[in-house]
Amino acid sequence: MIRTIAELEERLSRPSAADVEAMARLDGDLMILGVGGKMGPTLAMRARRAMDEAGVRRRVYGVARFTDAEAHERMAEAGIECVQADLLDRAQIEALPECEYVIHAAGRKFGSTADPSLTWAMNVLVPAMVCERFRQSKIVAFSSGNVYAFSRYGATEQDAPVPVGEYAWTGLGRERMFEYHAKRNGTPTVLLRLNYAQELRYGVLLEIGAKVFERRPVDVTMGAVNAIWQGDANSAALRAFPLAATPAAIVNLAGPETLSVRTVAQRFGRHFGVTPEFTGQEAPDALLNDAGLCHRVFGYPSVTPDEMIEWMAQWIGLGGATHGKPTGFMTRDGKF
Repeated sequence: MIRTIAELEERLSRPSAADVEAMARLDGDLMILGVGGKMGPTLAMRARRAMDEAGVRRRVYGVARFTDAEAHERMAEAGIECVQADLLDRAQIEALPECEYVIHAAGRKFGSTADPSLTWAMNVLVPAMVCERFRQSKIVAFSSGNVYAFSRYGATEQDAPVPVGEYAWTGLGRERMFEYHAKRNGTPTVLLRLNYAQELRYGVLLEIGAKVFERRPVDVTMGAVNAIWQGDANSAALRAFPLAATPAAIVNLAGPETLSVRTVAQRFGRHFGVTPEFTGQEAPDALLNDAGLCHRVFGYPSVTPDEMIEWMAQWIGLGGATHGKPTGFMTRDGKF
């Protein structure tokens, strides 16, 4: 049972043996761009812990605006070299230290409908500037499963992108920038199409569980989802550098199961002793990824959906803190 944020972040940042081995093989320093986001802090801590366990003397840079002073302090205490920078400023990107390995975790989703130009700048312009600055590095870049069309069985890496809405289009634009510079500059790159990372303070499963707990109806129109524990998603990112290639490689990053939203709600209901209420009717398709390649390369995730649901039910029951941001997973018109 995870009772506190400290326990949660320890669990999310605890490296696996495969993480330690991967960090031992790096022959240079690691930089995480957009480290202040939901995944960034524990991703950086996981890398630092893995390097320490491997006994390698490499630096881990975390780059963000650091509007959250507490997150900055936690990362600095964990041995992350925090670099304050606005990635929309080309001069500040150019001033970043040289680094052999780069994880691009910066991006914007929520608020895209209200200010689409900012979303295009963050998701397309920033990657272009990053690629120009780090043309000699290896790059792992987070992308999104939103670039795919809705499907019944899950899109594969061979399926053509069919974005819905401006956020999804900027997600494809981000990929095109990384692909262009990988070919132009010979920068080894891998794009991770993530769909969806979960932890106790944020995620699709948490959102469903909270609605059940609060006796609010669960919308099942988007009838199915993919989910992967954030620690497993972070592990995949750290271990993805050997996949970086020119042209850029693409890997779907998601849990192996297709989870029924209705069934997930019913599982939470059993934990809470509540009969869930539902609204809507399941559509014939959903935003789903087939992550078979991911699991052949990285193995089955360390945390199962049942474990995530149990942990989240306990967290909700304890009144645990959340990021207070809805996922928007039920959105079918692409407006976030």
